[in-house]
Amino acid sequence: MRHDTSLREPVAVTDVSGLRDYAFGTSTISWWGVMGFILIEGTAFVLAIGAYYYLLHNETAWPPSSSPPPLMWATIVTAALVLTEIPNTWLGRKAMQQDATAVRRGLLLMTVLGVATLVLRAFEMDAMNVRWDRTAYGSIVWALIVLHTLHAITDVFDTGVLASLAWSKPIGGRKHSDVCDNAMYWHFIVWSWVAIYVVIYWTPRWL
Repeated sequence: MRHDTSLREPVAVTDVSGLRDYAFGTSTISWWGVMGFILIEGTAFVLAIGAYYYLLHNETAWPPSSSPPPLMWATIVTAALVLTEIPNTWLGRKAMQQDATAVRRGLLLMTVLGVATLVLRAFEMDAMNVRWDRTAYGSIVWALIVLHTLHAITDVFDTGVLASLAWSKPIGGRKHSDVCDNAMYWHFIVWSWVAIYVVIYWTPRWL
């Protein structure tokens, strides 16, 4: 039996070839992916900080077997990270504006600044006055510092890759969107460290 196709309802057809294949912010899957990473990693920091204060509650002196950790290098690292928010915020805005020249320069600058902060972090670690394997206090302090350092290394590496691509190839809209997401993750790196810095270096001094 033949079917009469003339009775079918018309199907609406829309030409989407003119739409952009990229977006910014909450309209992109990558933005939500970065937010997912931030939530997961932020939860790890919260759990580690909770462990720090749990251990503190069970000790009569804090730190239990050493003086408070030295402030100089940790404060320099913290100040350097906070200052990187100036070029990082600027880079995010230029990426939103799709200013390719500014984005190339901003990515290169943020890569250099990221590597510099990691070098400063090495001096901070070298100045620590407690080993990770001697006491529970030392273990949790080093766990917090190493966790944050690993996340910072990840973002600096990602920034370096984006910088390499930006300087070797034309930058399209999708790449500008990636730069915005990367800048958002660096916000997390900076301000999560400020919280950890207060916990590690100032909690013993406020007790």
